[in-house]
Amino acid sequence: MNGFGNGGRPTMPPLDRVVIPVIETALQEDLGVGGDLTTDAVIPPGSIIQAAIVARQRGRICGAGIVCTVFERLDPDVRCRIVTPDAVDVGPGEAIVELEGPARPILTGERTALNMLGHLSGIATLTAAYVEAVAGTGVRIVDTRKTTPGLRTLEKYAVRCGGGSNHRFGLDDAVLIKDNHIALAGSVAAAVGRARTALGHTVMIEVEVDGLDQLDEALAAGAHAVLLDNMDVPTLRRAVEIVGGRALTEASGGVTLATVRAVAGTGVDVISVGRLTHSAPALDVSLDVRPAHRPA
Repeated sequence: MNGFGNGGRPTMPPLDRVVIPVIETALQEDLGVGGDLTTDAVIPPGSIIQAAIVARQRGRICGAGIVCTVFERLDPDVRCRIVTPDAVDVGPGEAIVELEGPARPILTGERTALNMLGHLSGIATLTAAYVEAVAGTGVRIVDTRKTTPGLRTLEKYAVRCGGGSNHRFGLDDAVLIKDNHIALAGSVAAAVGRARTALGHTVMIEVEVDGLDQLDEALAAGAHAVLLDNMDVPTLRRAVEIVGGRALTEASGGVTLATVRAVAGTGVDVISVGRLTHSAPALDVSLDVRPAHRPA
C-alpha cells in the first residue's frame, strides 16, 4: 500500500512502458486495417490547421501530456502546446492544449485524445471533490483496484492529480487479507499467521474486518492496518476507539460525497473509494479547429 502516500506534485507514468502502449492500442482499435476513411476522403493532403482542445465544464485536468503524445505518435509534425497542465483546474471554454499542423492526423487522433483526456480528467475531478469534502480532517482519500483493465496506472495517476493517494497498485504490492482468505484459512489469526510466516516482518499486512469481533482478532494477531468494511458511522467511531492508534484504520464501502465528511469525522486515517475509478463521469472536452492555410 506504500503507506497510502503520494506526496508532492504527481508525476506522469513513464511514456515508454505505460503511456505509449496504451495509446498505440487505442489508436489501433480506432483505425483498424483501413485507417480513417472519412478524413482521408474529405481532407486534402497537406492541409494545415490550428486547433484547441477546450473544456465544456469546470474540472481538474489529467492527461494533457498524453493528448500531445497521441498526436505526436500519428505525426511528429503536429505541434502541441499544453495550456492547462495536469492537476490544475479549468473552467468552461478554457483551453487545455493548442495544436497546429497537418489536419489529417489531428482529426484522426481527435477521438482517442478526447476519450483519454475526458476519462482521466473525470477521475481527477471526482477525486478533487472528495478531497475537498474532507478538507481539514487529516483524512486521506485513496483509490482501489476497481480500475479499467489495462488502464490502472493511468487511472491511479488521475487520482493523484485530483489530490488523492493510491492504495496498492496490484496483488504484489502488499498483503490485504479479505473475507474469502479468512474463510479458507479458518480464522483471522490463522490467515495473519500464515502471511507472517511466508513473507516476514517487513511486509505490511492489512486485514478486512466486517465487525468489531473480527477487529479484536485482527489487532491481537498484529495486523498493521485494518479495513473497516461497510460499517456505519457509529460503528466506525467505536472501531477507531478500539484500535487506539495500534494500527492504521481504513474505512471502505459505499462512501459517497454526501457521506464522506461524516465518515472522516469518525477519526479513521484513510477512506478508500472505488467509485473514483469505476464510476467517475468523463469531463466534457472537445476539439475546436480552424484552417491555418490551404495547400497551393
